[in-house]
Amino acid sequence: MSQLFLPATPPRAPRRGSRLGARLARGLLRLAGWRLLGTLPDEPKLVVIGAPHSSYWDGVWGLLFKVALGLDINIMIKREVLDGPLGLILKPIGMIPIDRKAPINVVGQMVQRFDGHSAMWLGITPEGTRKRVTQWKTGFLRIAQAAAVPILPVFIDYPSKTFTLGPLQHVGDDPDSDLERIRALFAPYRGKHRGVD
Repeated sequence: MSQLFLPATPPRAPRRGSRLGARLARGLLRLAGWRLLGTLPDEPKLVVIGAPHSSYWDGVWGLLFKVALGLDINIMIKREVLDGPLGLILKPIGMIPIDRKAPINVVGQMVQRFDGHSAMWLGITPEGTRKRVTQWKTGFLRIAQAAAVPILPVFIDYPSKTFTLGPLQHVGDDPDSDLERIRALFAPYRGKHRGVD
């Protein structure tokens, strides 16, 4: 069985977890053949976006990497996932329930969370669903701009079984241009069932 190499967790990144949990997560990732490529930025606050998101498995692999690295990443997830028995496991590890039918000032709530923490990474799937979409939701851009934090793109690629950390992106004054520029970065990668259209 090959060794799993992971990038170093930088000192200013928020941390959470146990050594036992990290060891278990690393073992599962190694058995499944998944790798994490790139360098984690030494930033106390940022928005992490992952795509293409086409399967529940994306969340499984992403959570295993989060635990393996000992990172504290709060992840926005639809409320229905946390309403069942999975909620008992997922809520304590940083999942934030979002009611997609009544999203009341989600941007403001996330900015308040950033303001209340000295270090916080927030994970979002910009597609907002596993289904094929022609437009991404702009919430991640609005949160990053309002909280004055950078965006870390994470490219999910099933053919190579990799999650790749991209270069930090900064939001400017033209959200349409930012969205187009950031989305184009994901074009070479393919999720379990599709790429980014």
